[in-house]
Amino acid sequence: MKLSVMQVGVMAGVKGDIFWDLAPWMAYAAGYDLGCTIYVANPTDQQQEYALITQLTSGTTVISEESLPVFGHAKFTVDPGDFVKLEGALRFSDSNAVLTVKLVDPATGEVIDSVATMLVAPSTSTASLPPAWPGTTATGTTDWSSMLGFMMPMLMFGMVGMVMVSAFRPKEEKKLLPSEGRG
Repeated sequence: MKLSVMQVGVMAGVKGDIFWDLAPWMAYAAGYDLGCTIYVANPTDQQQEYALITQLTSGTTVISEESLPVFGHAKFTVDPGDFVKLEGALRFSDSNAVLTVKLVDPATGEVIDSVATMLVAPSTSTASLPPAWPGTTATGTTDWSSMLGFMMPMLMFGMVGMVMVSAFRPKEEKKLLPSEGRG
């Protein structure tokens, strides 16, 4: 199965922009919450009304498409030159699909801008997820050796830094106590 992410133009929508904190692809186990922060910006000089639509596709097949409520409503407004930060979680019953969130003009149904990410089902070669909780029946394993490859240089830099600080710190002269005598 070939997955591809819809390409978005460099100069996004004139009537609004949408962006988020998700990577272009990520490991996602179906049925779990996918936490994300979505930003919707209004670059115009007038208050704009927007709606969000989530779409999950596999190739050319639309698996699901639904309205994403914001503050409990199907549409929301953003003041001119301002943006809103929307924090939440999405949950899907499928993986190996492309998740697209569309910024829509609710009056016309026109898609103003969109963001997308590939949701790839985790496997034994996918080390992006933490290991399963004790007592669960998950059979996947996580390779933590990649963390060691990241941490070793950091530990070495820290140790070199401590040595350098102590090397440049002025030495205190040892003072003799009167009972030690001089001579």
